[in-house]
Amino acid sequence: MQHNWINIQYRLVSPSFVVPTSPNPVDPLAALNDAQRQAVEHGVKDGDTRPLLIVAGAGSGKTNTLAHRVAHLIRHGADPARILLLTFSRRAAQEMERRAETVLAGVQRGVVSLPWSGTFHAIGARLLREYAPRIGLDEAFTIHDRGDAEDLMGLVRHELGLDSTEQRFPKKGTCLAIYSRAVNGQEPLDEVLAQFFPWCAQWEAELRRLFAAYVEAKAEQNALDYDDLLLYWAEMMGEPSLAEGVGTRFDHVMVDEYQDTNRLQARILLAMKPQGQGVTVVGDDAQSIYAFRGATIRNILDFPKQFEQLARIITLERNYRSTQGILDVSNAVIEQAKERHAKKLWTEIPTKQKPRLVLVPDEAMQARFVAEQVLNLREAGIALKSQAVLFRASAHSAPVELELMRRDMPFVKFGGLKFLEAAHVKDLLAILRLAENPKGKMAGLRVAQLIPGIGPGTAQRLMELLSTAAEPNAAIEAFQPPHQSREDWVRFAELFKSLRAPGLAWPDDTELAMRWYLPHLDRLYDNAPVRRGDIEQLQQMAKGYPSRERFLTELTLDPPEATSDRAGPPLLDDDYLILSTIHSAKGQEWTSVHVLNAVDGCIPSDMSTGSGAEIEEERRLLYVALTRAKSYLQVIMPQRFYVTQQRGVGDRHLYAGRTRFIDEATVKHFEVMGWPEVEGQGVSTSKAAQPVIQVRQRARAAWG
Repeated sequence: MQHNWINIQYRLVSPSFVVPTSPNPVDPLAALNDAQRQAVEHGVKDGDTRPLLIVAGAGSGKTNTLAHRVAHLIRHGADPARILLLTFSRRAAQEMERRAETVLAGVQRGVVSLPWSGTFHAIGARLLREYAPRIGLDEAFTIHDRGDAEDLMGLVRHELGLDSTEQRFPKKGTCLAIYSRAVNGQEPLDEVLAQFFPWCAQWEAELRRLFAAYVEAKAEQNALDYDDLLLYWAEMMGEPSLAEGVGTRFDHVMVDEYQDTNRLQARILLAMKPQGQGVTVVGDDAQSIYAFRGATIRNILDFPKQFEQLARIITLERNYRSTQGILDVSNAVIEQAKERHAKKLWTEIPTKQKPRLVLVPDEAMQARFVAEQVLNLREAGIALKSQAVLFRASAHSAPVELELMRRDMPFVKFGGLKFLEAAHVKDLLAILRLAENPKGKMAGLRVAQLIPGIGPGTAQRLMELLSTAAEPNAAIEAFQPPHQSREDWVRFAELFKSLRAPGLAWPDDTELAMRWYLPHLDRLYDNAPVRRGDIEQLQQMAKGYPSRERFLTELTLDPPEATSDRAGPPLLDDDYLILSTIHSAKGQEWTSVHVLNAVDGCIPSDMSTGSGAEIEEERRLLYVALTRAKSYLQVIMPQRFYVTQQRGVGDRHLYAGRTRFIDEATVKHFEVMGWPEVEGQGVSTSKAAQPVIQVRQRARAAWG
């Protein structure tokens, strides 16, 4: 028997799309609980025009609810092309489309296509190109990734002579972080410096001059950075006619993970839909943990009163991930928060094992405990991939990593080399970016120096020529490189001309660029065969995009996670343990979770206790860690730490106290245990209980 959901025949096309219905329609919302159903049906039949806030607790089916709402709207006549779906990754948008399609499959056939789904930055880039003539931009602008933005900041810093001061001026990465914080947070520079970068406060005047020059440099090169995509979109929405024009293009605006938005993103949303009609945001204030990126919890806390009409709030409290025991611990932690949208997670999943609060002597014993517990669970049928070790800071996992390596246990640590940070990937993309925008200084400097015999000075001279050239092809051909580079330069000039040829069909660009680059790859890098895999993968990825511009834009805004450089020995095993910072673990789930260093100084970090807001975010961070676990949760407390290089007192042991977020009332929800267990409490550790090995006898036997 063939079901209707298998028989997908064609794509929904806007504005005139046809939706054939099933002769025996089923209720596509039957699997939803009451709260989810209310959220999905809001405003569809009842005429309720209020904005909708869905406060979705951890594991409460947030993504499923939003996908059902998209499907429900389409089923009841909404035009998919008039739905704006804003997510925090391209993959999340694709997953939303897939789920909406699955929901609709039982009642109608077709493929759900949401042309206006993607990240804030990606949608912003599309709108800026479309409205470029009206807002003073050249639509052919290129987008700098973080690496290129840092390099440009460093170049401007050098040109202003700020790298030759008698006192240490902030590095380029710090300068960009300050700039980004001020832009995304919409805060005055002096307040940003005082609150987040106090060691840089003395340079306020110089930083203002640097940032002004940095903005000017981007304009000269027709380039935008990540922050510009939101800033310029927000500025565009500051013009009432443009804001109305963009707002009326969409009947429904939906935002996922709203607790992770910054002030610019909230400003954009409010300007597009000041009345709030058709606005739906989904998020969990208890999982707002990205303040260091400029996100503010105020957006989701203040959302109900931000529009001309009060928002409707629907809270999803039923959890489909964790056992009730784990939820009891999580609820007890977050109930202490000073300000929040009240909710209490519950589930029908029975508790297999009460969460454990484990006291261990030190970090070395913590590592041993984790390794033994992971192996025990593996023998019980829980794969290593279904287990995770979470920690506040990356350095906290070092003893665990050593113990895992000692036991030959494969593991992967989240946060390796990012795809776009790999030098060879940046090389190839720079070639394509220079062809797309010959005024792009960072791309040009990088490409020119790939050619043997060309250094920074010659590359700078080339970019000065291109910045004023009316015809880039002629400028490249007329350029006089050093004598030893002329043969290679001729080949590059031919490549540049080919890449800018009007009749070149995408993605032939990548084939031409790769063919020219591979000899340089072999010359520049010792591990060229490994890196070649990334280049080939990049070429394959290019086939999934309609044009060079879309490829460069979307790859920059939503890059792949990792490169082949990371595919080391751990990944050769078909199963491996997950090690991750809590920040990187958000959105993930595992059957078993070990949380390391549940002591003051680690959780909360002693670097994040300067204000009440910072402490509250640390509380939410612990909450996120606890709610990643499905069946087994171990929160581990080392009682002693060995610290080194303590000025005045030297190396010494320090004794730790339990994290302030697990008070006496919360402890009651744990099974408190010590490890290793002493004799009489379970596993005996006495020497008499251990087998005796006669080593001398074995040594004699070896020789006959």
